[in-house]
Amino acid sequence: MIERAALLTLTHVPKVGPVTVRRLIDHFGTAAAALDASVAELSQVKGIGSSLASILAGARNSVDLKAITAQMKDMGLRYIIPTDDEYPAALREIYDPPFGLFIRGEIKPSDAHGIAVVGSRRCTHYGLNATKNLCGQMARAGLTVLSGFARGIDTAAHKAAIDAGGRTIAVLGSGLGNIYPPENKALADRIIAEGKGAILSEFPIHMSPNKQSFPLRNRIVSGMSKGILVVEAPAWSGAMITANLAADQGRTVYAVPGPIDHPSSAGCHKLIKDGATLASSADDILDDLEMLLPPGQEFDRGDLPAAAPPKDLPADAAKIYAVLDSLEQQVDDIIEKTKLPASIVTTELMRLEMLRLTKQLPGRRFVKLV
Repeated sequence: MIERAALLTLTHVPKVGPVTVRRLIDHFGTAAAALDASVAELSQVKGIGSSLASILAGARNSVDLKAITAQMKDMGLRYIIPTDDEYPAALREIYDPPFGLFIRGEIKPSDAHGIAVVGSRRCTHYGLNATKNLCGQMARAGLTVLSGFARGIDTAAHKAAIDAGGRTIAVLGSGLGNIYPPENKALADRIIAEGKGAILSEFPIHMSPNKQSFPLRNRIVSGMSKGILVVEAPAWSGAMITANLAADQGRTVYAVPGPIDHPSSAGCHKLIKDGATLASSADDILDDLEMLLPPGQEFDRGDLPAAAPPKDLPADAAKIYAVLDSLEQQVDDIIEKTKLPASIVTTELMRLEMLRLTKQLPGRRFVKLV
């Protein structure tokens, strides 16, 4: 059995995950040799008892590789291993590179210039707006945006990249036949349909995500990148773990500062205190990465098109709009800044929201949209 087929077989053996496969390869030298081993030989591998050894010894017959291969073809999937040219070179450099990746879409050589973007699933409007602006400009400049396809900042990063006409790579913590979160299936289809990048996973095609799969996914997100941008993260969060992992992998860590009194920015502020590069615009990242380009090459620094200012707003509405920004503001703060009566402020805020110029958040807080 050739190595690719052996790895694909091991990936679909019940109760066998990436850590176990790594142990098997370290012990036997190749996946094919592991599948040829006897129960007694398999039992000598750390973490493999007699029960799992029996399952592995019968894997050649129990795993229907022909059916799996046919299913992959129907779904437009490929399975690449480290000896393949398409396998990301940066991943070969990390401590525990994935032994195989399922891919839908295309990984291009230009994706080597990638920035991983992570942040809170329960993000604020400020975080979403920062993600949209930074990822949009990076994508337009030619950087590939990588993220973990989770709700919140991850999803916003992928969308911003393709909205800007750039590329994005989504690394899933589930199998590619079991898109998670499910509401992102349309986003996955759009990435592929528009030729804007790829979605990939090291897990069996129909595997559901679990607590162990997300940290394993995160090492791929950071490992494929030149650096990692943390947009919004509490002091203790998955995004912070990924940032620390990226630092261990030798990747540059960037962090977006936020309101000093908001818990969602505490992690970013800690990273900055600990030496991460403060990212107030995409230029802070592009300046660093441009030094890695061949002499004479540079990134396209064109900004995202500026939103057209609203026209023909009534005077009071225009006054309220002028004091709003991407930070959340209470109605009382808006009244204080504009010196307008509460009734007028309430009425004009409703007008601005109907025009989709502002958005009301829980707690009667308002932000500017354009």
